[in-house]
Amino acid sequence: MQLTNLLFTSVALKAPPVLFPKVKALSSNSPESLTLSQTLQSETLETLEWPSLCKQLSSFTSTTMGFSAAQKAKIPLGQTPEESHKLLDQTAAAASALMMMDSPPLDFSGIEDVSGILNSAASRELLSISELCAIRRTLRAAKLLFENLKQLVNTGDCSETERLSLLVGSRGEAFIIRYLPLLEILKHCNFQVELEHKIGFCIDCNLLIILDRASEDLEIIRSERKRNSESLDSLLKGVSSQIFQAGAIDRPLITKRRSRMCVGIRASHRHLLPDGVILNVSGSGATYFMEPKEAIELNNMEVKLSNSEKAEEIAILSLLTSEIVESEIEIRYLLDRILEVDLAFARAAYAQWMNGVCPIITSQGCDPINFSEEEDYALSVDIAGIQHPLLLESSLRSSSDVITSNSGNSVHLGDGNGTMTSLSMLRGASDYPVPIDIKIKCGTKVVVISGPNTGGKTASMKTLGVASLMSKAGMFLPAKNRPRIPWFDLVLADIGDHQSLEQSLSTFSGHITRICNILEVASRESLILIDEIGSGTDPSEGVALSTSILQYLKDHVNLAVVTTHYADLSLLKEKGSQFENAAMEFSLETLQPTYQVLWGSTGNSNALSIAKSIGFDLNIIERAQQWVEQLKPENQQERKGLLYQSLVEERNRLEAQARRAGSLHAEILDLYHEIQNEAEDLGGRETALRAKETQQVQQELKTAKSQLDVVIQEFENGLRIASADQFNSLIRKSESEIASVVEAHCPHDAYSVNDTDSKSYTPQIGEQVQVTGLGRKLATVVEAPEDEETVLVQHGQIKVRVKKSNIRSIASSERNTETRHAPRLKRQGQHSKELQALPEPKNGEEVSYGPLVQTSKNTVDLRGKRVEEASYHLEMAISASGPYSVLFVIHGMGTGAVKERALEILNNHPRIVKYEQESPMNYGCTVAYIK
Repeated sequence: MQLTNLLFTSVALKAPPVLFPKVKALSSNSPESLTLSQTLQSETLETLEWPSLCKQLSSFTSTTMGFSAAQKAKIPLGQTPEESHKLLDQTAAAASALMMMDSPPLDFSGIEDVSGILNSAASRELLSISELCAIRRTLRAAKLLFENLKQLVNTGDCSETERLSLLVGSRGEAFIIRYLPLLEILKHCNFQVELEHKIGFCIDCNLLIILDRASEDLEIIRSERKRNSESLDSLLKGVSSQIFQAGAIDRPLITKRRSRMCVGIRASHRHLLPDGVILNVSGSGATYFMEPKEAIELNNMEVKLSNSEKAEEIAILSLLTSEIVESEIEIRYLLDRILEVDLAFARAAYAQWMNGVCPIITSQGCDPINFSEEEDYALSVDIAGIQHPLLLESSLRSSSDVITSNSGNSVHLGDGNGTMTSLSMLRGASDYPVPIDIKIKCGTKVVVISGPNTGGKTASMKTLGVASLMSKAGMFLPAKNRPRIPWFDLVLADIGDHQSLEQSLSTFSGHITRICNILEVASRESLILIDEIGSGTDPSEGVALSTSILQYLKDHVNLAVVTTHYADLSLLKEKGSQFENAAMEFSLETLQPTYQVLWGSTGNSNALSIAKSIGFDLNIIERAQQWVEQLKPENQQERKGLLYQSLVEERNRLEAQARRAGSLHAEILDLYHEIQNEAEDLGGRETALRAKETQQVQQELKTAKSQLDVVIQEFENGLRIASADQFNSLIRKSESEIASVVEAHCPHDAYSVNDTDSKSYTPQIGEQVQVTGLGRKLATVVEAPEDEETVLVQHGQIKVRVKKSNIRSIASSERNTETRHAPRLKRQGQHSKELQALPEPKNGEEVSYGPLVQTSKNTVDLRGKRVEEASYHLEMAISASGPYSVLFVIHGMGTGAVKERALEILNNHPRIVKYEQESPMNYGCTVAYIK
């Protein structure tokens, strides 16, 4: 809310330079201060839910202007104590009128929001007839409203004053409120009676037409046009009848085409109108619309007079528009005053609805403003039994429903049309929300409220803030007796979490930044509300910072109310009378808060009691109680020693972990570099190995061929000299030699697994074994088994400890390095198949599928394919996969058709051992294990 009439003095905020580095002396009307002040006030209104309260008020308004202002929270707030008191007087006068009348005393039905029409007129736009009539109705309704107010003043009596005394809760004193405050609102208004009469003289607002008497020229033009129209009509009727009698049309037809009067005639009979003008033709072409020759001059005159009439009407509207432009400022002023009256009656109806009482606004001290109070009050804030209006709404509406059902004279709550009667019979009908008392002594500048969570600290503080705003706006308070409250120029609040990722503010940073801004704009007449002051940081620093802030506020604001869980802040009361404590009451019998404020008391958080009441684990509660005992001041020194010792132990443990982690990291880096170096030369080593194997095979082929050549040569030589009975023995000898050569060069299984029972097998250091967990690769035992379960083996540069159940012995003749290969002489296809063949796992033996790492070679992507196409690609991928491998099947989310087909194939395929469906870490992908 923009406060345009603030009168500050230049106040240098004398804060410690480290605590408030941003606080500087600002003139209250400087641009920077006003901008920051407006921003903080707007945020405070949102925090205190002032817009929601204004929306409640909007239900009791009677005009669209009042409804819009209340809905947008643009109701006036008094900029000075006198303005706020004036608003309260208006509310009291309206309440008096409502109580005296059984029906609404004023009729706002004719009032319209014509500000948009005034804007159009000011921008030189021609106003329409309906817009001019809207202004006329508003001016007439405003005048009638003023007359009703004057009549209300003349008919007021003493009985009304006595009934009003009950409403405002006076204690029997002569508290007379007249209707003069309402009359004063409209007293100096110009109701523009002459303008209203002029519009009524020129325009018939019922028919929305301009009257002939609006001007002499308009009257003459319309008279001539009437005579011309009668002549034209008579002529066309005669012509049309002749055409009908001649059978040239089914019935006489007179119409208008192209702004000219004409008759209808069949196309075949158009010769009946010689020299007639064809103005239009029907869609079928069968009917012509013709202007007879005799009607041409009369039509010309009709068009001329019609244009003259329109021009004259525009001139009249223009004249009335200019009159309104000249009176724009006075009409706007009148609208503002009508809005003021509407809001006064809305506040009065709202007060009756919630049983409100008129507050007494006091000065910065304890003296009331414009009130003759004989009693010397010791309280600057004295509000008894106040209930928050937003919490009060539901209970009032439910109570009014009961009364409506039990009474013939039903009570109508606000409906936006100003309908409202007294609801004083509802007083005390509901105990929700719990009424609270706010009692603050004169001279108190800072109030520290402590107490349990969910106890009502924040709600009580918000209630005080809302009560301050309501009294400034001239609204009655839902309280008892006569509440007393100071007038505050600013109400500034820091309630809630102001964390902002966009502005890089943590919870504490947002909290302290807002407090710093509040201190920058606050004055000695301001009310400051801070929730959980100093929270969000180290408790010791939070207490120190909070103490310094409260010490500062003590000397620079009218009143500051803060909530806290820091017990140390309650000790400030001992250092000065300007500090006061308050606590939220907590029932140890029911273990529930009573929501009552105990002024002058210090409250406990009762966190353990609350936790116990909601069913928390008793062991945890007991342990927490032990910690509470240890945290007491007398146990602080012992606790510090224990805390230091535990911190030292924790530091040593973390340092040891860091050293172990560093050593492990170095070993992993060494291993990584070794493997990386070997991987870089992997291609060259593979080429050299292939070349070496090729050379060995060629050499063995050459040797075998030469040996076979020798055998064949010996066989041929033997045939030449052998006799017939020696042939058989010679053949057997040659076959035996050939078999020996073949056997010598046949490949053997380099990885034949011994059938020794794995349970009784114990590997020895340096022995080569087969490890199923490494894809059935050969490894060397580097350490004797330490127990019955594991063995340390080495494969290349990798050392790993594996279970004995995953180790298989191999034949002693085959325990060689992995790079050793037996010579092969079989066909190339047979050779490849033997290289790929792996021994089948025994029964119960765990099969190793290697590391579960997704690559482009073991992934098939089915996304974007049709079901048939996806099925084909999946079948091909399974067939191309090697034994004991994994296949990543990406089917996506989609409609589920591809996924359903893929799972069906995986479930029925003979090579699929199992599959794992998608997981939260791998949506849209299924992992299949292939045997």
